[in-house]
Amino acid sequence: MNTLLAIIAAYLVGSIPFAFLLARRRGIGLRHAGSRNVGASNVLRTSGIAPAVVAATLDGLKGALAVFVAEGITTGPGAPVAAGLASMVGHIYPVWLRFKGGKGVATAAGAFSVLAPIALAAASVVFAVVVVLTRFVSIGSMSGALALTIVTVVTDSSPLVTAGAALATALIVYCHRGNLTRLVVGTERRVGGV
Repeated sequence: MNTLLAIIAAYLVGSIPFAFLLARRRGIGLRHAGSRNVGASNVLRTSGIAPAVVAATLDGLKGALAVFVAEGITTGPGAPVAAGLASMVGHIYPVWLRFKGGKGVATAAGAFSVLAPIALAAASVVFAVVVVLTRFVSIGSMSGALALTIVTVVTDSSPLVTAGAALATALIVYCHRGNLTRLVVGTERRVGGV
């Protein structure tokens, strides 16, 4: 019962659309501006660096909180991984926004900062390097997600954490399918581009 409660709570917390709310305070409707994505990268594009950092931080805290709560009210390694993934699903498919949310990158980062901190640190470095080199947040996000899974394998993380990382990576790549199409046709926006 506690596991189910942890997962439901994680989904509901993950559903809180911080990026949407922060942009709305500035008079910007994220679903009708920029990339129309309800995530921190679109806050960066439409509202600037400071609000984007706040949005990404709050989205990350959703994932971390989900894992911490699950660890506190359940036993065994399965519930924290499930809760971390549930918070990510909540961010991507938020009940409060008719199931149209962001892409889950920051929320996944928050969850795996608790579940696999070494892998998350390595994934963050990969993300940063790829974004600096390519100026594409989408490529950085997918590269970082792939690195997360690879590093959980090579650092002998628990099978459940590795499976969770693989599922998170699959979700992130799936959510970036539109970006992949734009990358192929050459219309994907770079950081600092219009």
